[in-house]
Amino acid sequence: MTFIKKQELSAEARKARGAAALRKAEATRGYLLPYHRMLCAHDPDLMEAYDAYYRELTLIERSFTYFEREVVWLVLLAAAREAYGDIHMPRAEESGLTAAQIHDCMAIAGVAEAFPVMAFSTNWSRWIAEAEIEARYAKMVEAARGDLPAVITEIALVTAHAARRSHAGMRFHLKRAFAMGATAAKVAEGVSYVILPCGGPVLVDACNVWDEAARAGLCPPPWHVD
Repeated sequence: MTFIKKQELSAEARKARGAAALRKAEATRGYLLPYHRMLCAHDPDLMEAYDAYYRELTLIERSFTYFEREVVWLVLLAAAREAYGDIHMPRAEESGLTAAQIHDCMAIAGVAEAFPVMAFSTNWSRWIAEAEIEARYAKMVEAARGDLPAVITEIALVTAHAARRSHAGMRFHLKRAFAMGATAAKVAEGVSYVILPCGGPVLVDACNVWDEAARAGLCPPPWHVD
């Protein structure tokens, strides 16, 4: 492992760079968080690199429409219990979500929580049939999504289960999402958001679960396979 040294800044230069990075971060997001201030004070280079990464991850248009992006974010933030994600509420309104659809997103995140319990109940296989449990869970999803499009609902649920490390739930919704016409690019965009509220290890798990689901023939793979 190479330890890369970088040129030291004077206290004055660091302060000036930090102030500039802070202004840019606020202009990019419309808000500032405590760690933005900390990084700008002590490591403006890192803050500038992170700001560019954040912009590419969640502000620049990728595969989702603005509407789709905010549906996935609202479901993910509720699933991850991320209170600091309230910036996505005005973004959701700006993207075209109605008040009813914002509530639908919360309902979808709530329904995702039921899957691990229902899947657990199949341990009592003498009385509980897996197919029946999945059918009942699917009905709950349909009721919760309101008038949200079915495909983006499924992608949002893939992402919610990724955040909760609910691997069986991820596999269930990966299969459904692709069967409904989801693209790998859109699923990848949704799953990539997990890194912000949940961290890198959770994203590693999510990518592995998707790869395993693809190898089992449930869906297309997350990356090109030679």
